[in-house]
Amino acid sequence: MAMLWKFMRVAKYSKTALSPKVKVRGIPTHSRYSSSKSIPSDFAANTPCSNTVELLGKAYPQDDYSNVTEKILSKVGKNLHNTKHHPLWLVKEQVKDHFYKQYIGRRGTPVFSVYDGLSPVVTVQQNFDSLLIPQNHASRRKEDNYYLNRDHMLRAHTSAHQWDLIHSGLDAFLAVGDVYRRDTIDNTHYPVFHQMEGVRLFSCHELFSSIKDGEGLQLFEQGHRTAHKQECHTMEAVRLVEFNLKQVLTKLMMHIFGDGLQVRWVDCYFPFTHPSFEMEINFQGEWMEVLGCGVMEQQLVNSAGAQDKIGWAFGLGLERLAMILYDIPDIRLFWSEDERFLKQFIVPHIWQKIEFQPLSRYPPLINDISFWLPSETYSKNDFYDLARTIGGDLIEKVVLVDEFTHPKTKKVSHCYRIIYRHPERTLTQDEVHHIHQAIEESAVRELGVEGRF
Repeated sequence: MAMLWKFMRVAKYSKTALSPKVKVRGIPTHSRYSSSKSIPSDFAANTPCSNTVELLGKAYPQDDYSNVTEKILSKVGKNLHNTKHHPLWLVKEQVKDHFYKQYIGRRGTPVFSVYDGLSPVVTVQQNFDSLLIPQNHASRRKEDNYYLNRDHMLRAHTSAHQWDLIHSGLDAFLAVGDVYRRDTIDNTHYPVFHQMEGVRLFSCHELFSSIKDGEGLQLFEQGHRTAHKQECHTMEAVRLVEFNLKQVLTKLMMHIFGDGLQVRWVDCYFPFTHPSFEMEINFQGEWMEVLGCGVMEQQLVNSAGAQDKIGWAFGLGLERLAMILYDIPDIRLFWSEDERFLKQFIVPHIWQKIEFQPLSRYPPLINDISFWLPSETYSKNDFYDLARTIGGDLIEKVVLVDEFTHPKTKKVSHCYRIIYRHPERTLTQDEVHHIHQAIEESAVRELGVEGRF
């Protein structure tokens, strides 16, 4: 439930060998236990011809919305969150362990079921429409998402599975997986990251049974919408759901980071929850946002077949938690195959305290690139995607350092500073020069810019 977020042609410098097809997995059964089977971690994409994309055993015809690159396709099926002893796996398992032990049903089984093998390919309807996100909402833009075509995309959040899981009869679950967004390039952003979605629904009896004289309280009313409640919810129901949500998440963070952790809540807005909040924690003197949550929109709950229930949803980023918990300085390290990184997380149990030892900090190499923009359709994310496709994880950061409008022609110029740094070795200026030149040539060819280099 976390916060919401062009080009299909790939430069010749970035051709990737891609693997045979892999079968897509559907919605798991209603088991109250973890469904941990996942897509194999070999490269899972194949592009046999220019007008289709074949991914996880299915072919998707390209159209004017297709913008996913081979670089991104090569990440599909890696499933770092299911790779044993990976830091993202450790964080996922810690959260699972907490929920399994903290919330037990009357029969002694966990209240929450866990789904961490759902396919990352979803429909636009699943990713947006089922969550009541308006057609004109900014989060749908091609500039911010990876579309296979107009109807299918790589999920931008694990909330894409929310409606289906509720519709299948579940009222308490965690959904974990890799998500994909076109974004800026720096040490805390990566086009593929991992989220955990949590949902809990309550019947009238479940919500009010522990309240004195709660028999007369109701979940729903014919009221009006305010900043604090939806028009169909009673204030009593919203207050209890909100209290339960904040209590659940505060306990989780305290369990992961320690009892002395400071937590605060900030009001925010998500289309599919109301009211909604962001949780911030104070870690080593700095306040950091770690998740988003809220009371679920009743229209969403009703459409999924749970008309007599009210509930909450939250979304957290596994990378964000792991970077804070283990003091990992660069998000690219999660994709590293360097044993010096990976061996540090081979521990006897998931709650083992880990004192992360940073890898050697290799020196950066900095190059600038300037060009005139082609038209109003240009997006910075187009350039970020191109740079990442060609430079890959050798690029640590891309920053727009200057924007200039010519006083006569009104043409706009951008200057980007690209910082190259390999996380595991020292780069040479010669190899960076070849990469940088390839980015310049591809920007002219792919994006239609006019170079000033």
